[in-house]
Amino acid sequence: MRADYVIVGAGSAGCVLANRLSEDPGTKAILIEAGGRDWNPYIHVPAGFMKMLDHPALTWGYYAEPDPGTAGRAILYPRGRVLGGSSSINGLIYIRGQPEDFDHWAQLGNRGWGWDEVLPFFKKAENWEGGETELRGAGGPLFTSKMDRSPLCAAVIEAGKEIGLEYREDVNNLPAGAGDSIGWCQQTRGGRRRASTARTYLRPALKRPNLQLVVKAQVNRIVFDGRRAVAVEYERGGAVERADADREVILSAGAVNSPHILQLSGVGAPEHLNRTGIPVHHALPGVGQNMQDHYIARISYPVSGAVTVNERSRGLALAAEVMRYLVTGKGMLTYSASLAAASVKVLEESATPDVQCSIAPGSFKDGQIGELDEFPGITAGAWQMRPLSRGYVEAKSNNPREAPAINPRYLSEQTDRRAIVGGLRFVRRLFAAPALAKYCGAEILPGARIQSDDELLDYARQKGSTVYHATCTCKMGGDQMAVVDDQLRVHGLERLRVIDASVMPTVTSTNTNAPTIMIAEKGAEMIRRAARAAQPEITVKAA
Repeated sequence: MRADYVIVGAGSAGCVLANRLSEDPGTKAILIEAGGRDWNPYIHVPAGFMKMLDHPALTWGYYAEPDPGTAGRAILYPRGRVLGGSSSINGLIYIRGQPEDFDHWAQLGNRGWGWDEVLPFFKKAENWEGGETELRGAGGPLFTSKMDRSPLCAAVIEAGKEIGLEYREDVNNLPAGAGDSIGWCQQTRGGRRRASTARTYLRPALKRPNLQLVVKAQVNRIVFDGRRAVAVEYERGGAVERADADREVILSAGAVNSPHILQLSGVGAPEHLNRTGIPVHHALPGVGQNMQDHYIARISYPVSGAVTVNERSRGLALAAEVMRYLVTGKGMLTYSASLAAASVKVLEESATPDVQCSIAPGSFKDGQIGELDEFPGITAGAWQMRPLSRGYVEAKSNNPREAPAINPRYLSEQTDRRAIVGGLRFVRRLFAAPALAKYCGAEILPGARIQSDDELLDYARQKGSTVYHATCTCKMGGDQMAVVDDQLRVHGLERLRVIDASVMPTVTSTNTNAPTIMIAEKGAEMIRRAARAAQPEITVKAA
């Protein structure tokens, strides 16, 4: 097979790229995905995300390495392995982050990545149900919707106001310098169904004859001719095949798999590659380093006098919710991982809010998303927006089928430990406010006996988990640990880009799916611009 562009990974970024690059009928693209089609019904029902976090066919089945930050636990680390990637299995939350996140990227030397410069690409992606405004887009492929609002979470909003938080009706209309606030989360949902990038970007593009999709094909390596990336080698049905790229190879396999594929291709830190038996093709020490993720610990309470997900998820009540969903497209089955969120500052040295608190009208056994408690309950989780802890993704061997070592090294920095404790204390303050306290009984997790900073930190280590925001493993920049430049081209190599969440130089302050889609929109424009610039040169040579 041969095309102008070979894109590796049909996830949040890859589906965007496949759509945008194939808009030009004179351009051919091949999109390669390790997983299969997005036919599983759990993908399309929003609340189905809880059934997919450890799904054997829809995820990679990854676990993070045991680490002191997780009290020696090897925690589940879900990554989508299906059309749409993690946008097909995530909690559907659509929050862009603080404008300061992107201005910081630009301040690090990444030209063109400040807030004012990335905003047009957020807007280009969006089909916001509230209509187009100065800050929101309405003509893009990605359905973005308001949350169906639970009365119990409305009480959470009121409680936030009672303790001095500013209410924001649109959490994506966030001015620079905004202080502590609370508001309703937004979703990647169109009608009653999930709006993954497979549904919104890829499906329309597959009607074009110049886009070829290859599924159930695991990429083994990138093929180089000297410094030039010329092809992708992959395995499908037991046979090794090759897709040649006349212009560029684009890695969009995500913050775990993009660095892993680079390492398998001989691109990375020489000492690491030598240890794993991979011949060094190009020394690039930052590949797989600088890993960042958000780490969440949850507090839960029993509820009386209000409806929660727990008691509505069984028996006749569940049957009623299914009917409500089918008839009206509303109700519990449209819920995301959280319905409301508070952004607050808990560290004195922070210039802007530094902890996100996500609230859901349900509670989970042992504080882990999955099995609901058998009694009515409510949960709030706290996570630090800008962690200082840095981890890694590293190939364990030269075998593409062996999962890489994944370790975000949660809570390895003192600032991060202070932030998680401050976040848990804030949650308790929120739930003690009159509007919410009247519905809540005695704290279930971690329980009133856990009071000191050391006890709260130990609880976070014992019961915390990922927020599924793996980023920064192929970071953008100009320093020696950067992997790509501000055009997302891999340093020292030709015709090779990385375009996905791995290129973030620092993790965004909130959920990462919206920024990842923005990166892909902006990356696609960079590729098209480069192709236009090269066209006169090609024409002259041909003449």
